[in-house]
Amino acid sequence: MDLKNSTILITGGTSGIGLEMVKQLTEQGATIIVTGRNQEALNKTKEQYPNVHTFKSDVSDPNAIKKLFSDVTQQFPDLNIIINNAGLMRLIDLQDTSLDLENINREVQTNLSGTIQMVYQFLPHLLTKKSAAIVNVSSGIAFMSYSAAPIYSATKAGVRAYTQALRLQLEDTNVKVFEMIPPGVKTNLQNEWQVQPNQSMMMDADKMVNVVVKGLLNDKKELKPFAIRLIKTAARIMPNVLLKFGHKEFKKIKQLNKAEK
Repeated sequence: MDLKNSTILITGGTSGIGLEMVKQLTEQGATIIVTGRNQEALNKTKEQYPNVHTFKSDVSDPNAIKKLFSDVTQQFPDLNIIINNAGLMRLIDLQDTSLDLENINREVQTNLSGTIQMVYQFLPHLLTKKSAAIVNVSSGIAFMSYSAAPIYSATKAGVRAYTQALRLQLEDTNVKVFEMIPPGVKTNLQNEWQVQPNQSMMMDADKMVNVVVKGLLNDKKELKPFAIRLIKTAARIMPNVLLKFGHKEFKKIKQLNKAEK
């Protein structure tokens, strides 16, 4: 992909991997459009990177996506890349009856439905461009369900399956389909977790995004660091070992909750 002459929309671009992509893609010379739900966070992003363009929008809301599409394509008709980065990850006990049906569905609405709806809304526009791309963000957890975050695990496995199908359907078009597959990355997704992940096993956001930028420049379908190759191999050879390893954290959370009661 020619990033320098591209106009790129990044959902969830005000923190973590999204904000780092703003930084590194700006350095590539691209025109950057950032969306997010929090106006204050958008303002801070604009202060940090004055040349980016911000739009308040929520990918879990179909009406907000329709308005975003109208506003962005009118103001930036050269838009040719969308990066579906907005995500939500929560540690959830599925036996917790305090969560109502709307609450339990939040990750699905943001991570999976939001990605699908963004693609469906923007695809006709992207098909009119000489060179265009869609980047969907899945996760290493797509290969190994993480019991402490069951809804998140399901959505990221769904994003991976959807992206693979999308790539096949668009193989004869000018729209390239990429899947960004990060391992555990140090972001604010984990800020409110009861049990914090082992930082030595987490990747820095700047290193992850560096992999992404290099991969986009070289048209690699899967934008992933070496750690993901190890996870994919392990998930194929010893899936139960990985599942049980991740499940230890859920057990710790259950023990903490019992102790608090």
